Amino acid sequence: MIATKDWLRASWDASKEMLAPFAGPSLDDAPPSTPLMVPIRSLGPSYRERITQHLLRLEPPDRYLRFGYAATDEQIRRYTERLDFDRDEIFGIYNRHLELIAMAHLAFAEHPEHKQCAEFGVSVLKQARGRGFGARLFDRAIMHARNAGVSMVFIHALTENTAMLKIARNAGATVQRDGSESEAYLQIPPASLDTRMTEIVEQQFAEMDYRLKRQAKQFWDFLAGVQEVRKGVQHGRHQSAE
Repeated sequence: MIATKDWLRASWDASKEMLAPFAGPSLDDAPPSTPLMVPIRSLGPSYRERITQHLLRLEPPDRYLRFGYAATDEQIRRYTERLDFDRDEIFGIYNRHLELIAMAHLAFAEHPEHKQCAEFGVSVLKQARGRGFGARLFDRAIMHARNAGVSMVFIHALTENTAMLKIARNAGATVQRDGSESEAYLQIPPASLDTRMTEIVEQQFAEMDYRLKRQAKQFWDFLAGVQEVRKGVQHGRHQSAE
């Protein structure tokens, strides 16, 4: 379970980032690091378009690894249109510009006989890699799966998707290779008080982080607008003085 001091430290680090001007370095161009806590939000139907835009930003090789084929823009849109937010769980990581830079899809089995099974998929934008976001999303999804009564999580990936298979192996999953494709499955233990409380705390932390980022963005957008008006007034004065 997350210690209180760790939660407070992560909250302080997040708030310091909010105070920095948007013109400066952001999560996208910061040097690779592994934050103490990564705020991961559960995304609902209202975020469907943001999810679409995130996946559309994936470069062709990344689309190929994520979907197992060279997905076109139209295929990606069809995929997001069919997302079932009532059945499945979608998790996301935002930068301070409120851009969705990493997301995971935990798809629960539709058939009642396989309700204890779920499949995991993840995507991380190129500029946000090297910070362990994929692994953090996997851990978050596994914790939610445990709390939802799932006992087996599957990962279907291309064999060349070494990053995804490494995450699975590090978690203790069994990986079976079948030519160009691989199947990983991880048996997970039942939920406990610790996993349930941890998920609640992490969700609250993610919601607080998102509200801070939204308020900071609104402030900097307002400030930028004021500066534009000021520049316009100054320009008008210069023209009238000529």
